[in-house]
Amino acid sequence: MKSRSKLFPLASLILLASSGTSAQQEALIKAPELIPFLERVVQLMESTTITVPGLARAAEPVLENTRQALAELKSGYNPFDARQTYQFLSHVRAYQALADSIPKPYPFPVEALRQFAELREASERLESHFRAVLDRVEAMLREPDRDNLARYAEDNKKIGPPQPNRPRVVFLGDSITDGWRLNEYFPERDFINRGISGQITGQMLGRMKADVLDLKPAAMVVLAGTNDIARGVPLKIIQDNLAMMAELAAGRGIKVILASVLPVHNYNKDQDPRWERTRLRPLKTIIELNDWIRDFAKRHAHVYLDYYSAMVDANGYLRQELADDGLHPNAAGYRVMAPLVEQAIAQAVRPAEPRQRRRLPFF
Repeated sequence: MKSRSKLFPLASLILLASSGTSAQQEALIKAPELIPFLERVVQLMESTTITVPGLARAAEPVLENTRQALAELKSGYNPFDARQTYQFLSHVRAYQALADSIPKPYPFPVEALRQFAELREASERLESHFRAVLDRVEAMLREPDRDNLARYAEDNKKIGPPQPNRPRVVFLGDSITDGWRLNEYFPERDFINRGISGQITGQMLGRMKADVLDLKPAAMVVLAGTNDIARGVPLKIIQDNLAMMAELAAGRGIKVILASVLPVHNYNKDQDPRWERTRLRPLKTIIELNDWIRDFAKRHAHVYLDYYSAMVDANGYLRQELADDGLHPNAAGYRVMAPLVEQAIAQAVRPAEPRQRRRLPFF
């Protein structure tokens, strides 16, 4: 039986997504463990260059390309971005081919042999991860209910028409919306939660008709984009999806409220390495998307709901007391958000002005 790798123990391999075959689940490397794994690969490449005469000079361009690929992954790794993984893997394979082509001195140091063996095993492990990523993406594309329309299908059937003088508002979003108990924060209001954990803007766009338009709300609150950023979705695609959602709603006479993406923080990463949120959600990218949302809302006379400014601290992070895991608001976080969204809804859904009786001329 092949022994476990000291570089990446099998115990650290977990299910990265909720679907997929068992083999895919075992092959995928979870995001928090991937960067240390790749850093070790670069370290092995650097250390083995000095064991073979001439290898350091010949391999320097390949090493530099590998370092740059690692820096790109660090700036925001997306577990389903096969391009990033393949780019790094190809550089490692190029280094191995180069090292194999240069004659090694005899006797070759035992430690050098061990490092080359570890590097080869690591590259094989990374290739398995890459193939699993491709399989996972293909499975997602074949998924018959990619947008999870089934989640609220039965609930939507039970919802009657809106009541007069009780404006209906649909909250569309991801886990931050999904976890918000609207009935507790806004009792006696016709606020409908249509958040689904893990969703990106493209999936929300696919749910627009069933989960928003068909419910005939007076207004729609969209809080989306953080998962897109984490998965490496280009900003232009996120912007196009948000613009299309706004256009569909406005075309039905639904008032549009576009919320800013919340900041994130790393303050509690020592409790759980997955809580180093800026690795997948760079603060600069969040700010750039929020600038676009604010400008788009202004240009199209939509309401901009600025959660960001109320929740960010002096360091540019989400205030520590508002989210335990650095991403999802806790009760304190939702208490900050509640009056802001109420104000935005009041701005979007203004009560109709009472009609004044026309005064007839006095004769």
